[in-house]
Amino acid sequence: MEFYECYALSYAGARAKFVAAARQAGASLASYEHPEARGPAGEPLTVDVACIGEETAKRGLLVISGTHGQEGFAGSAIQVGWLKSLTAPLTGVRVVLVHGLNPWGFANFSRSNENNVDLNRNFVDHGGSYPENPGYDFLHPAILLDAWTRDTLAWAESRFTEYETAHGKDALYNSLASGQYTHADGLNYGGRERQWSNLVLERIVREHLSGVDRVGLVDWHTGIGEYGKLFFLCFSDTESEEFAQSVAWWGADKVANQRPFGMTRPQYRGLVFHGIQSFLGDVSLAGAVVEVGTRGLRMRRALRLDLWLKFRADPSSEQYEMLHADMRDGFCPVEQAWREEALLQGVDVTQRAVDGMAAWG
Repeated sequence: MEFYECYALSYAGARAKFVAAARQAGASLASYEHPEARGPAGEPLTVDVACIGEETAKRGLLVISGTHGQEGFAGSAIQVGWLKSLTAPLTGVRVVLVHGLNPWGFANFSRSNENNVDLNRNFVDHGGSYPENPGYDFLHPAILLDAWTRDTLAWAESRFTEYETAHGKDALYNSLASGQYTHADGLNYGGRERQWSNLVLERIVREHLSGVDRVGLVDWHTGIGEYGKLFFLCFSDTESEEFAQSVAWWGADKVANQRPFGMTRPQYRGLVFHGIQSFLGDVSLAGAVVEVGTRGLRMRRALRLDLWLKFRADPSSEQYEMLHADMRDGFCPVEQAWREEALLQGVDVTQRAVDGMAAWG
């Protein structure tokens, strides 16, 4: 297949390609429409689900795109590519493809949702106290800038350097990435209540994975890792059977002891992985967040730019148009070689998980 058969230029285009590929593959489809949020032209927004394989299988694979909105363009293309690659019926496993878990972010080219909540930090216990992140409190003024100029960017870098000098680069990375629950206009904001997509994902798990006794997960993201290469973040206990399964599917060199950007993995809070495990109860959950690398540590600027465009920029300005294009390219590079490599690797990773789930146990 050609890469442009799988990638799209808009959320609506990506959704149309996903639905068409699912129907062509013989999958059953379900849609969950957002009751309030709308797209840029006022259009409805939905999370779409395609189910394929044995309906009574005791093994299930959940494949998610668009947890972070504009990262959904690559994840969607991989889902479409995998559906197009099928040549025979699936046996021993049911596959549940969740398209556009954050449809507002997908449609509006934003990593967070309509409330600026990072869905991948929202799956915490909202009935208890929220995790504290004092490092982020210090860094927030350098994350959401009033103006996007060379001077303000230089000042922000000096603040990051100040924190890194005092606490180390691992602490800086953890403060920026682990999640925070105090700045509603900030980066990796986990929110103060369960978001609509959080509730919908629970419905999807209960409605489409009922009766399974083992589940695999592939949650597609972009940003971390070398340009065009895959990076795996597995959150199962390293001594567990579930971790061993992920290693068997994708290799110890890909799964074990992964250090994003060469640093200690942040102490992530409220991940989709954690939410799915709570929805499944005692059912085994294996798998990983799988990233496609883009700009390395320069993604820090793209993440901050996403916020600035949302909260500070003038959408009618030429500066906005230029920077918006820059931000989108940071999350899904327009280069054909990147897109082709991401697509081919993504289809392979998905199929390895499908085969591994069918054989598990």
